[in-house]
Amino acid sequence: MPSLDDCRVVLVHDWLTGMRGGEKVLEVFCRRWPQATLYTLLHKRGSVSPTIEALVTRTSYLQWLPRVHRYYRYLLPLMPRAVGWRLPDCDLVLSSSHCVAKGVQAPAGVPHVCYCYTPMRYAWHMRDAYFQRGLKGWLVDRLLSHLRDWDCRTAQGVTHFIAISATVQERVRQCYGRDSVVIHPPVDTEFYTPSHVAREDFYLVLSALAPYKRVDLAVAACAKLGRRLVIIGTGQDEKKLRRLARSNVQFLGWQADDVLRDHLRRCRALLFPGEEDFGIVPVEAQACGAPVIAYGRGGATETVVPLPKHPCPTGVWFEEQTTECLSQAIQEFERHEDTFDPAALRRHALQFNSLRFEREIFAYLAAVVAQKSKKAA
Repeated sequence: MPSLDDCRVVLVHDWLTGMRGGEKVLEVFCRRWPQATLYTLLHKRGSVSPTIEALVTRTSYLQWLPRVHRYYRYLLPLMPRAVGWRLPDCDLVLSSSHCVAKGVQAPAGVPHVCYCYTPMRYAWHMRDAYFQRGLKGWLVDRLLSHLRDWDCRTAQGVTHFIAISATVQERVRQCYGRDSVVIHPPVDTEFYTPSHVAREDFYLVLSALAPYKRVDLAVAACAKLGRRLVIIGTGQDEKKLRRLARSNVQFLGWQADDVLRDHLRRCRALLFPGEEDFGIVPVEAQACGAPVIAYGRGGATETVVPLPKHPCPTGVWFEEQTTECLSQAIQEFERHEDTFDPAALRRHALQFNSLRFEREIFAYLAAVVAQKSKKAA
């Protein structure tokens, strides 16, 4: 079997509709293997980086539905069938998956490594955040039962799982009965850097405006305390959040990376009220010297060092997803605001940098390829 650089690699990714955390990981793979073929359910042209756009892309039949990028999330029942591609001869299949990409079937004898952002959260641990209970609840339950069965069955076709966090590692064990290694995703600490501009008196949310992100808690807490809040992001909850908001909240919609960085450099602190699998934004905030007030579950417990557990904290955790609990955490932060050292925050963030990710992920993949070569010999 060839060395890692000479491998014929097939990449698989759920969908290409924007540059979020998963696409930043995929970009690293595309940069390493620019000749790879990339399989994805659907591709909105121009929505991802030039590095990803340059690859030869194979899409599913969902691509041919009119304006599918506007409503593809509602096509979840169709997605398992849509990954039934017949992959070409190759030396390595590398899937980048939070939904159905890991369900692709690799050619016989070919290693399939899944970089897993989470087992399908819609079906396993965030059902109520995505589906409203009601008269049709029994239909949703039946659908999700089928999805869980499919998810478990196809997980057995993955030869190696890599989890993005210890939180996801535990989910992989619980949902699939499989072991995995943890390799945290890359954070661009070369781009997200501090500045000498003075911090201003506003809190910041950078997030997709989806129900499970719990941006409503940030809106309600800042309204209760009379604090300024800036929200950058778009999503299906935007109209609802605008109705909840008062004059202290400013919505900026989607913004380019340089605008995100500028706000991270100037905000009082980042509010992170959702439970994430890892959460790149809190690390980007710390790389810019901004403290983080985060829900103390999921990936934030691996990336944010809370008061008072460490002499150099990088943020505050709150224990319940309620307005009251987040409000108390904001007040706790304000009482100890002088404790947070921007230089210490940045040092902490640097352990998640992109070079570290590339070193760890490619060393692991090289070991998988070498193991396969040894067995073939």
